[in-house]
Amino acid sequence: MSDNETLAEFDFHGKALDTIFDDYAQMHESKPVGRSSKYGGFWYICKSEDIFDAEQDPQTWSVGPSMLLPSFGTEMPLIPIDIDPPTHAGFRKLLLPMFTPMAINKLEPGMHSTAIELSDQVKSAFEDSDVVDVSALFARPYPTIIFSRLAGYPEQDWPLFDQWIDDIIYERTKSPEKAKAAGDDLIAYVQRLIDDGRAGKALEGITGELLNATIDGRPLTDDELVSYGYLLFLAGLDTTAWAIRSSLWYLARNKEAQALLRREPERIVDAAEEFLRTLSPVQAMARTAKQDTTVRGQEIKAGERVVLVFGAGNRDPEIYDNPNDIDITRENNRHLAFGGGIHRCLGSNLGRKELVISLEHFLATIPEFELAEEEPWHGVGSLRLRLTGGE
Repeated sequence: MSDNETLAEFDFHGKALDTIFDDYAQMHESKPVGRSSKYGGFWYICKSEDIFDAEQDPQTWSVGPSMLLPSFGTEMPLIPIDIDPPTHAGFRKLLLPMFTPMAINKLEPGMHSTAIELSDQVKSAFEDSDVVDVSALFARPYPTIIFSRLAGYPEQDWPLFDQWIDDIIYERTKSPEKAKAAGDDLIAYVQRLIDDGRAGKALEGITGELLNATIDGRPLTDDELVSYGYLLFLAGLDTTAWAIRSSLWYLARNKEAQALLRREPERIVDAAEEFLRTLSPVQAMARTAKQDTTVRGQEIKAGERVVLVFGAGNRDPEIYDNPNDIDITRENNRHLAFGGGIHRCLGSNLGRKELVISLEHFLATIPEFELAEEEPWHGVGSLRLRLTGGE
């Protein structure tokens, strides 16, 4: 199959992620704007500059009907990412105070204590077994605990969450009906929280804040609250787990990098940015052309779906030296892991801090490790490690 034939079936989900960096290299070399037949057909845009331009131009590019392609097991627009201006601004403004650096800094003591506790549990697990799944024991529970406290999800509900994430996000391309069923369960869960709050039960965190919030002088409707809750749940619990797992995946394959970060832990901040650039949990997001437009000579008609391939933009050879190398000492690392423009990820401050703190404590607690078996770099599935005997 020729390069262009491969790109004509470009995909950014599931097994396609195994070799997606090869696709990105082909795009940059020969076809930076192209057409894929997947998911009803879409144009892709891979150059960093073009993606940033599209992110800054809501007059040309709509986020409707959804930034997710395919959608997250529901047909409702997710607030605020699936909302265009001018309505978007009011919905986003409600969340901004909850995700400022100052607000996130208040969570920092809990982030450290949780990372220490989970790292100790991993260490104990290695005392009982040669091989330990650190995704199950560390990468997944860490953001679940931190974000669930921030969102106000009752602790007794946390065991429900991983399966919903797996079904809604990772099954939607293979088994849409399973994703839809899990989405319905999540909607029912969020609605129960809303009903409890409306009945007078005190709700904490973001859920409680939104229940008491107003927009244009009126309270949020149940549909709006469900939409907020649905998106925040998926974004808060999945993306950071992926980022932690993929960082540990890289470190397990690179003992020199482990040694450097243990010896000089102040480098973990830059390393985390490089992991976000090269192994980002969000490889692409969709738009719809609102009017006829042209990108690098390719005409795109109004109404056609377009995918901004953040993962390819993050490996653009016109922007980065040695773009496919993971250089944990790279500085001035402006990347697209959190998107850009008015729809830039609201949780970037939280996600960054969770990633850095989790890596700090994991590396401080767990001696040199390696992969026990080959695992994919992507997703939140198992990551089975063993200790090497080194420090």
